[in-house]
Amino acid sequence: MKRLLLILTFVISVAAGLRASVAEGGAAAEQAVTSELKATEDAAEKEKPDLKETIFEHLGDGYGWEVPFNHHKRIPLPIIIWGKDGLHVFSSSKVTHGDVYHDGNAVFMIAKDGDYKGKLVEIVDGKEYKPWDFSITKNVCAIFIACIIVLWCCLTLAKWYRKNPFKAPRRFVGAFEFLVEFIYVGVIKATLKDKAPKFAPYLLTVFFFIFFMNLLGLIVVFPGGANVTGNIAVTMVLAIMTFVMTNFFGNKHYWKEILWPDVPLWLKFPLPIMPVIEIFGMFTKPAALTVRLFANMMGGHMIVLVLTLLIFIFGAMGYAVASGTAVVSTLFSVFMLLIDVLVSFIQAYVFTMLSTIFISLAQEEHGEHKEEDAHEASEVKQDHMHEVAMNAAAK
Repeated sequence: MKRLLLILTFVISVAAGLRASVAEGGAAAEQAVTSELKATEDAAEKEKPDLKETIFEHLGDGYGWEVPFNHHKRIPLPIIIWGKDGLHVFSSSKVTHGDVYHDGNAVFMIAKDGDYKGKLVEIVDGKEYKPWDFSITKNVCAIFIACIIVLWCCLTLAKWYRKNPFKAPRRFVGAFEFLVEFIYVGVIKATLKDKAPKFAPYLLTVFFFIFFMNLLGLIVVFPGGANVTGNIAVTMVLAIMTFVMTNFFGNKHYWKEILWPDVPLWLKFPLPIMPVIEIFGMFTKPAALTVRLFANMMGGHMIVLVLTLLIFIFGAMGYAVASGTAVVSTLFSVFMLLIDVLVSFIQAYVFTMLSTIFISLAQEEHGEHKEEDAHEASEVKQDHMHEVAMNAAAK
């Protein structure tokens, strides 16, 4: 009996030990699987693209030109800065990937956060200092490229007419001549009339600069991809140039209508209500030009980018979902890209047309509106009399 009890005790002890070891092994295995899943999720989270950062990186400026389909490689551009100890010139490849560059005793890097995020800073006594930056950034380089293209197109057309004064141009030169004729005759000359030759060089240059800049922004590869007209600083400078042309060449009648308009005396003295409104209106015109061009081009680029990035968003949901949405997103992206080509022309046309109208308002002579109204009234009266005579003859 005692032996039987000993045997049962031994069996129960072994079974309990085995159960405890199996439980410990299961817990360890479960913990190992959980750790592996967590590591996999962390790795996937790290590999997941930051869509917000990607969108604003493509829309913003930079010290290098992104290489398509390779986010980590960039075409270097020259960095020119004036730091604490003078002028420094070096390649953007020295600081592109968050590296710290030592140029003599000066230390430079691109700030990762703070007020100077994305800008080149100099490290002085452990603190970030913003030097004078004259670097050839992506947007600056794109502006130079657009200027070269516009200059080349104009010189090519002029060269053609010097060699072939009585022969119509064809192909590219003919298309460029058509655009010049369309803008000059349909917008500039129709609005400014005999004063069109005086302002045509500026207005034509503005149109082609904006048009080519918009088109270059739609191209993915170099020399395209820079969102210059989607930068409010660039559109503001263009609007300021129109503002200067309008007010610098404005005649006496223009300034008289601003400072002492033809309104009842109590609206301009003793409280200059109307002069203040007119002066305020002088600055709303360039503000409207700035925001109109900036908002339209920025919105167009952002829509194309968002539709393209939908492929990566739905790609995390599985192969079937990714395959379906990739086709739809690609079709929508191509459609929006074609729409943006049309918008590129329309925005350049609208900016030029509004600039022409603002300049023409500053060129009107006193009584010009009255003469035009009298001429129109005379034409209407003659048409009415002719219609009455025709009706009488018919009866």
